[in-house]
Amino acid sequence: MKKDVTMSSSAKEKEVSTGSTTAGSRRELRGLVFLSLAMVATGLVFSFQARNLIISEEIFLPKTGDDDREVLHLCNNITGSATSNPSKDQYRSWTEPEQVWHSMTDEELMWRASLVPHSDDHIYPYQRTPKVAFMFLTKGKMPLAPLWDKFFQGHDPDLFSIYLHTSPDYKDDTPATSVFFRRRIPSKRVEWGRASMIDAERRLLANALLDFSNERFVLLSETCIPLFNFTTVYAHLVSANHTFVGSFDDPRPMGRGRYNKRMWPTVTIHNWRKGSQWFEVNRRLAIEIVSDRKYYPVFRDHCRPSCYMDEHYLPTLVTKRFPELNSGRSITWCDWSAGGSHPRSLGQKDVTQKLLNRIRFGSTCIYNGKNGSICFLFARKFLAGALEPLLQIFTTFLDFDLYSVNVTNY
Repeated sequence: MKKDVTMSSSAKEKEVSTGSTTAGSRRELRGLVFLSLAMVATGLVFSFQARNLIISEEIFLPKTGDDDREVLHLCNNITGSATSNPSKDQYRSWTEPEQVWHSMTDEELMWRASLVPHSDDHIYPYQRTPKVAFMFLTKGKMPLAPLWDKFFQGHDPDLFSIYLHTSPDYKDDTPATSVFFRRRIPSKRVEWGRASMIDAERRLLANALLDFSNERFVLLSETCIPLFNFTTVYAHLVSANHTFVGSFDDPRPMGRGRYNKRMWPTVTIHNWRKGSQWFEVNRRLAIEIVSDRKYYPVFRDHCRPSCYMDEHYLPTLVTKRFPELNSGRSITWCDWSAGGSHPRSLGQKDVTQKLLNRIRFGSTCIYNGKNGSICFLFARKFLAGALEPLLQIFTTFLDFDLYSVNVTNY
């Protein structure tokens, strides 16, 4: 009898233990199910946000109707070797946005531009002809637009692209016949000498990088003029082995004197450089500029008037990271003979054939390892009143090509 009682007690203990184990297993199972559902929900939200970010602007991915296999085919080909030579038109919706206006934030724009292909390490599945991106940083109206229209007139649009960064308050009235029509990008207010100036330059570069054919990028203002015809300017830039960012060590108070010790150790006094705001860079360097997350914040926080970020950020960045890529000089001329913080403005009475020829051929410099006399391709600051004499003189430049270049070789 005692044995039966003992066995019964043991059975009950086993039953209780089994029940507890079963209850614990159920709780664990419910926990796993809940965790799985949470992970699925998070994945769906992330997938939806990523899809909106990457696809909604229709800049990187083309419209393909119901057949997504074409998109996958393009994805595979764009990163692989070309086995044939299809027309560029087949890839145009990927490689060349039809519109430069979009709704991306600056953060989205910089991220997207940082992912575009580098020209020096990328194989394209089509015959790529390099373009020159003309990026205009302006307050509003382009008073010298007729001169630029004449400069571009008759030339293949597959050789150049144009981008305008204006004041956001500017009401655009560009005529449909102008090369500047619908070339305005989303812009923000710019203050001279502030970080917003560099923000505008990076914004221009990022938008231009979305066109895979843009190989050279030149920053200009509404007061800039070309000094040679399009063929000469194009050939000079696409044939150049170096970029053109003015950069030098200025020991004076307006040079080294602007260095802020709080920039150390990211930027030291030995790295500190000064140069012209008006630059020209190649595709590799343009991608590095819009991707920079290390040096830009240091300059933004510690280079404020009387330190002018547009005179120091790019010269220092390029010299510190890519000195072998840069010529150390600008290709945009201006007259500093009057002294002061701004170059001299040139009006109608200042424009003569003699002045322009002196700017065009009055200097010597190194180009592709050899001495040359073409050191400037552009000049500033020309006022609106200078337009008429400039148009008259410029007609003599149009038929004078200093270069002959076969663009299919690039």
